[in-house]
Amino acid sequence: MINLNIPNFINQNITYRNESFFKKDLLANQRKLSQAIDGKNVMVIGGAGTIGSSYIMAMLKFKPAKLFVVDINENGLTELVRDIRSSKGLNIPNEFITYPINFGDKVFEKLFLNEGPWHIVANFAAHKHVRSEKDEYSIEAMIENNLFKAEKLLALLANNKPEHFFCVSTDKAANPVNIMGASKKLMENMIIAYSESFKINTARFANVAFSNGSLLAGYIERVMKNQPLSCPSDIRRFFVSPEESGQICLLSTFLGKSGQIFFPKFDFENDQTFFKDITIRFIEAMGLKPAICSTEDEAIERSLKPDSKTWPVYFFESNTSGEKAYEEFYTDDENKDLNIFESLGVITPEKHGLNKTTNSISELKKIFEQKNLNKVEIVSEIKKLLPGFDHIETGKSLDQRM
Repeated sequence: MINLNIPNFINQNITYRNESFFKKDLLANQRKLSQAIDGKNVMVIGGAGTIGSSYIMAMLKFKPAKLFVVDINENGLTELVRDIRSSKGLNIPNEFITYPINFGDKVFEKLFLNEGPWHIVANFAAHKHVRSEKDEYSIEAMIENNLFKAEKLLALLANNKPEHFFCVSTDKAANPVNIMGASKKLMENMIIAYSESFKINTARFANVAFSNGSLLAGYIERVMKNQPLSCPSDIRRFFVSPEESGQICLLSTFLGKSGQIFFPKFDFENDQTFFKDITIRFIEAMGLKPAICSTEDEAIERSLKPDSKTWPVYFFESNTSGEKAYEEFYTDDENKDLNIFESLGVITPEKHGLNKTTNSISELKKIFEQKNLNKVEIVSEIKKLLPGFDHIETGKSLDQRM
């Protein structure tokens, strides 16, 4: 079994931070956060994932009166409950209930209406991986989850207004080159359109180190199964810890004005890390040396003949669709302010009319009514809605890699 303290590894080898990047803003806004959360009814959608569960942990540092968590991952909800009830210093409300429900289903609306009112609602349910856009079927499922279901939720909230609503975005929504990022950019536009009806915010932020389904989390699985490691040599990313991911979302929920987009004030050059470097450090942290292989087959063969001093690893140059060599949080033409908070930048986007936004989404829905739809047609339609969308298509997906 892998013998690594993952939180310590993240602090020492990925983020290089011994305390939260958002600590100063959390301390400066303790009173405001307490006033917004204490005694309130909270619903978290998609709460079993890494970011959603970290958000809940941050929320329970305060004293909500009621907490309902919805997620389609039944096993994830079970672990969430065990984690919360095994942790010290959390204020668990008497009404803390989890439900394995899809937030797009009728039973969710029934639950929402019968058990409300809800003062705070947060949505983390989304397709988050670029590998989830390999063809027309996976793309339709992604846009259904990230956009169409989110629209249905917003319409429900507009008639049952919470005091605060948060819906997570992604750094990939800035100058998107993949459909996942484009779907989140369209989601942002929809949020902005609803922002005059009730308090609503979002956040773009970095990769969450060792989050569920991530490349780094997969390293633990690979080692447990005595399999080689593999990663792109030319890709670098911003990283936050799981704890920090929940904290930035919590701050973004309650601070600022309705319709604003929050992001961490990272330094472009100094705060990005190459996956290759993290991979080498991961192997070294196990007390081993990387055995660098030239092909996937060689790496697999070496893993079948393990030794006590090395671990096989395969590095490759990225050539899959929708991958940037780096990430960014904002575009040059966005109205941003870096002076309001210590750790957070704020984008105040141009507002689009609700009718215009919903009409655009309706046009996209019509595309998926076609029987013989292909990926090129979907990308073409998205480009009509997002003229700056510059999709990178190579004909290869991440499913074709280890």
